[in-house]
Amino acid sequence: MNAFEEYEIGSAVRCQSGRCGDLACVVVDPAAERLTHLIVVARSGTAGRLVPVGLAHADSGGVTLDCDRARFEALEPAIETHFLTVSDAEQRYGHHQGEVAYWPFYGLAPGGAALGMTAMDPVAGPRVELRDRVPAGEVRIRRGEPVSARDGHLGHVRGLVVDPADEAVTHILLDEGHLWGHKRVAIPVGAVTGIGTEAVCVRLTKAQIKDLPPVEVAGLD
Repeated sequence: MNAFEEYEIGSAVRCQSGRCGDLACVVVDPAAERLTHLIVVARSGTAGRLVPVGLAHADSGGVTLDCDRARFEALEPAIETHFLTVSDAEQRYGHHQGEVAYWPFYGLAPGGAALGMTAMDPVAGPRVELRDRVPAGEVRIRRGEPVSARDGHLGHVRGLVVDPADEAVTHILLDEGHLWGHKRVAIPVGAVTGIGTEAVCVRLTKAQIKDLPPVEVAGLD
């Protein structure tokens, strides 16, 4: 039986062409208790990509993707920028700035002028909306999100432990803290009562969590 894989948020992500970014978030289906996607942000600061977990596996060096850089860069962005039309902007914001202000390339003309606008004209940016591309019913988990036990604040999320056979989430990994010293603490997903966008809730007490056994993770002693 293979050891579990640890997806540590913030770790390096490599593709066949070399390093392609960092693991910014993990995306889980809380109903099925499965990891579905990774959100990988390129080091150059470009938009994060939504990576299906079937392309990835975790190891001692971080995360490796079974694709080259070209395929990685062709994956769906995690956030989609949508430029509004004039009518949409007026309907949603009750505001009219002239059609030019909503064009995607507004403001990129030489000297910042656009289609005859003078230096005395008011400068207004385009109306844009950011659409989350995470599938409906699934949630992002970021490093540092709070974890609550039955008797109070427990710590913060460090990552997930996953069974590579079916991508089932088996444990929530906590950051090392003063309660645990240097012990790696992994909470069984069966003890988790809720995974949301703001916190992870656990039905155990701090004392029960302190006595949890270690988890065998591939690449780690």
